[in-house]
Amino acid sequence: MGSKYTYGPVPSRRLGRSLGVDLVPLKTCNFNCVYCQLGPTPRTTVERADYVPVEEIVADVLRQLEAGPRPDFVTLSGSGEPTLNASFGEIASAIGELTDIPIALLTNGGLFHLPEVRAACGAIDLLLPSLDAGDEDTFQRINRPHPSLSLEQVVSGLAQLRAGFDGEIWLEVFIVDGLNSSDQQMGCIGACIERIEPDRVQINTAVRPPAEADVRAPSAQRLEAIREMLGPRAEIIAPGRAFEEAAGAHAEKDEVLAMLRRRPCTLEDIANGLGIHPNEAVKCVRALLDEGAVVRRQRRYQTYYEGASGK
Repeated sequence: MGSKYTYGPVPSRRLGRSLGVDLVPLKTCNFNCVYCQLGPTPRTTVERADYVPVEEIVADVLRQLEAGPRPDFVTLSGSGEPTLNASFGEIASAIGELTDIPIALLTNGGLFHLPEVRAACGAIDLLLPSLDAGDEDTFQRINRPHPSLSLEQVVSGLAQLRAGFDGEIWLEVFIVDGLNSSDQQMGCIGACIERIEPDRVQINTAVRPPAEADVRAPSAQRLEAIREMLGPRAEIIAPGRAFEEAAGAHAEKDEVLAMLRRRPCTLEDIANGLGIHPNEAVKCVRALLDEGAVVRRQRRYQTYYEGASGK
């Protein structure tokens, strides 16, 4: 059974064995990305608050570290945007006092125009932000941010962070075929990358059901062409099936399938009903979708899963 605020360590394509730390409630986010595997964001927000108790998070991390196995990274991430937690810097510092394991921050990068967010990164060893667009129109179409946010804020915020950040920055670029996959977009994104100066550029794409059903992955050949256009720092990290099968799921798929055969459920329903972390529910649902055992239904702003007929 998963802990309240931590999950794993789980295999990560980018980080090896990662102990995830969830800092905000499910889908508390400033973006509503078309490719999000947790489904649509019901209401975007830029309100930073102490969404979960700092002491409880740190105690939960300590229990997991003592229980083992030792992860390669402790990753502040989870089921929303972690920088919306106003105490993420305090949490990172407290975890850093418990262990010499490096701390990573997995973020959409949307709030680094705020000085207080940049200042909170002092205990972060590795920053993993996203940049999916090279112009404002594409940014709005792919990331669908809170109305107060713009692409220029994202890029300038990350550039300012880079200037005063001692750790590494691995910038993820998520490619959606037909939205940001053109040569023109790559030129615009490349110009933004030059401003940010990340240590690595990691190219990803959709391989599992996203928030919007029409999100498509480009071909492997196109991804390779994009990698070449983005220069020597770029690498392709889109997962293959072998990795996903090796990663597995902590929750029993049979339990999830039995639940979905009884009634349609959201990921939050599954997690709450089985007492598991939302990210573990995601892994089980992904595997069941691959097998054709469950289907995905969209109802207004909610994504439901149910047992497939005949399965």
